[in-house]
Amino acid sequence: MDAEVLAALARWPAVPAVYGWLALTARGQWRLRGERIGNAAIVAFIARNYALDGFGRAYFQNGPQRVYVDLESAPWIWQSSGAGHGLLAHTGTVPRHLARAALLDDGRLALVTDLGPGTVDDRDAARVLHALCDAGGRSLDEAAVERWLQGRQEACLSPRALGLEGARVPIERLSARRLAEHFGFDPAPRATADDPSGPPS
Repeated sequence: MDAEVLAALARWPAVPAVYGWLALTARGQWRLRGERIGNAAIVAFIARNYALDGFGRAYFQNGPQRVYVDLESAPWIWQSSGAGHGLLAHTGTVPRHLARAALLDDGRLALVTDLGPGTVDDRDAARVLHALCDAGGRSLDEAAVERWLQGRQEACLSPRALGLEGARVPIERLSARRLAEHFGFDPAPRATADDPSGPPS
């Protein structure tokens, strides 16, 4: 996080958190009360100061105030880096290690990296498919990919093909409705009486 943000946190550690104002779309766009944030400097500031807490809640640390984020999809949105076949998070952060992968029943791909759980931006999904392989590490041809999409064949992801570390990861099949529960994050954080981050603003 930015040095000035950390300094503000140290100076004012008990500022109440904000809920329900900031949202992240499935394509990695920030929305403030429903309106897209288009200012590049603000977007970059949010990205630098974005994280997950120990309860699986995404937040933006705005100086001393924590702003929790409603998630249309997941805490991280994976996008093509544009350099080879590497991945970037929507914040520009580079993940390093692939731990899990899932094909959701709505067609989306979910990946868990060292940063945490996220879904692949639908505009970049085709670029991720080149990393599909069988259990022996052999790349899948077009017919095999089609069989996998139809549920007639299993597949793995090769982290190396995505510029990541780790062993081949079997691709689970998962209900989109269970994504947050299965991967341990809160898609819509709200204040509670015993909330450690304080009462709602």
